[in-house]
Amino acid sequence: MAKPRTYTVDAIVLRHADFGEADRLLVLYARGRGKLRALAKGVRRIRSRKAGHLEPLTASRLMLAQGRDLDVITQAQALETFPHLRTDLTRFTYAAYAAELADKFTFEGEEHPGLYRLLFETLRRLEQHPDLDLVARYYELHLLEAAGFRPELQVCTICGAVIRPQAQYFDPRHGGVVCPQCAPQTPAAHPISFDALRYLRHFQRSHFREAARAHPAPSIHREMETLMHDFLTQVLERRLNAPVFLQHLRRLDNGAPPP
Repeated sequence: MAKPRTYTVDAIVLRHADFGEADRLLVLYARGRGKLRALAKGVRRIRSRKAGHLEPLTASRLMLAQGRDLDVITQAQALETFPHLRTDLTRFTYAAYAAELADKFTFEGEEHPGLYRLLFETLRRLEQHPDLDLVARYYELHLLEAAGFRPELQVCTICGAVIRPQAQYFDPRHGGVVCPQCAPQTPAAHPISFDALRYLRHFQRSHFREAARAHPAPSIHREMETLMHDFLTQVLERRLNAPVFLQHLRRLDNGAPPP
């Protein structure tokens, strides 16, 4: 029996690029299908009815027709546009970071159970939640879990000893925490306060409602952010774009001149 040539998916637009004179190539993360590329024909024309439903960071229900090289979007209906993200540059940057991570950690046609829902709910939280850093750390840890790169936060990644309630070390190259006895063996190990480790453990094992009860100090937030970005960079073997722009925004907010 021949497979149907059209199909319908709920998908979040991760990014797009102009294609030809009036088309766009979209990178989507779809529920039940994972990451896929699709062509939106004529969407750059002023009269296009699909354009507003296919903007980055929009969740839409799409009908696609299978093509030889690229599937083509024939219908689009926005499910959630997350409007508050588009009026707040800082929140938008955090959301762009979430989309960038979903893009970098997935391959076309590879579906990670729960990742669509995680990304959708993260965009919703970034619209409303007062602690954007907490939302970002929770998302990073649970995305890494879904993608198969869970950092080890309970035992030393070198000797296997249980980590005690004291200042420890974190080594992205070894995939997590390192005890003080093993830290001299690896020059890439950086100190991690036990408060930062405690919060990362809490975010990793909790549902968001439980994680959101935490109130890390700003210094602990920055420590966790640095450690997680180092870990993500090590896994991806490349720097991410959105965190660089986020640092730029913070400098401006603090009154510092742009570099």
